[in-house]
Amino acid sequence: MSTPVGVAAANTTPSTPFDIHGFDAIVFAVGNAFQSAHFFATAFGMSPVAYRGPETGSPDECSYVLRSGTACFVVTGAARAGTELGEYVHHHGDGVVDVALSVSDVGAAYDHALAQGARGLAEPHRTGDGDGTVMLASIAAYGRVRHTFVDRSRYRGAHLPGYTSAPFAMSGAAVPYFQAVDHCVAAVEAGRMDEWVDFYQRVFGFDTMAEFVDGEISTKFSALRSRVVADPRRQVKFPVVEPAQSARHSQVDEFLQFYGGPGVQHVALATDDILAAIDGMRAGGVEFLPTPDSYYDDPGLLDRMGPITTPVAELARRGALVDRDEHGHLLQILTRPPQDRPTGFFELIERHGSQGFGVGNFAALFQAIEREQDRRGNL
Repeated sequence: MSTPVGVAAANTTPSTPFDIHGFDAIVFAVGNAFQSAHFFATAFGMSPVAYRGPETGSPDECSYVLRSGTACFVVTGAARAGTELGEYVHHHGDGVVDVALSVSDVGAAYDHALAQGARGLAEPHRTGDGDGTVMLASIAAYGRVRHTFVDRSRYRGAHLPGYTSAPFAMSGAAVPYFQAVDHCVAAVEAGRMDEWVDFYQRVFGFDTMAEFVDGEISTKFSALRSRVVADPRRQVKFPVVEPAQSARHSQVDEFLQFYGGPGVQHVALATDDILAAIDGMRAGGVEFLPTPDSYYDDPGLLDRMGPITTPVAELARRGALVDRDEHGHLLQILTRPPQDRPTGFFELIERHGSQGFGVGNFAALFQAIEREQDRRGNL
């Protein structure tokens, strides 16, 4: 049973209106939860930890929880026809419905969010079982994405009350391919990027850590604009992207068309060994965007990069890209969409001091995405 409780008053400073510890979980609505969970276990190397479904008192939905380090994915599918979840997947396809955040005080977070104009979806409430209690509350974000505030400091169960330990045999990687969620990218309609940046600044107290506008992210055919918002400790980062005027359809245009509106365009996963992650995930069936040989043949690449930890030949063999900012360097690679619709995808990112997002690679990344769009007939 869930019991509503009072909303606590916020008592923190305006710059940090409530304490955010990081990403709690990324929740996906999918057409077949068991098969999606199997994919994340076998291809992404994640470990199944919990389950909820008709057998555990959830007659309409099946949910599987998988972890890799602190990264937590929850894949949820409809167990019967006529549900809101089933309607969501019918309209949007597989996609992220909730970017849940770990906070110290759910009541304070919810109270501040509503005071700053957010729309509440679920008031703060406590739910529990024999393993303790969890505090939860949810607010609406862009499109049909929500943010759930979670305080599980008094809970020792597998995930949340109502879940049991995973009752199925799916083995993850012996050594996790990735350790955390690095950032989640919000794709919104043209002209609405600044609106949602303002939302995160007002509601969460985030600041703008990067901005790419008016031709900085563009190719011969397409362009987009982006601003990145994050909490002061950079535990949670949200790049917000919108299409910009261009000769053809940008990747954001394609996402909005096939997803049927705004949503999470991609989830970036932090790894401490991108070469091993690519090898393991590729062996499990994950397809990555190819990088042309000319990227690595550029004589100015190492001059621009300076010393890096990984031989360029090893990066080239796997198609990984490298970039540098004033704090260090990073390695990154994008997957192809792992579902039928060309919507959400994933990024692997290995940071060595850099807090950037690979601006030096934007041309190569976006040209690779455009090649995929052209193959699909969507450019």
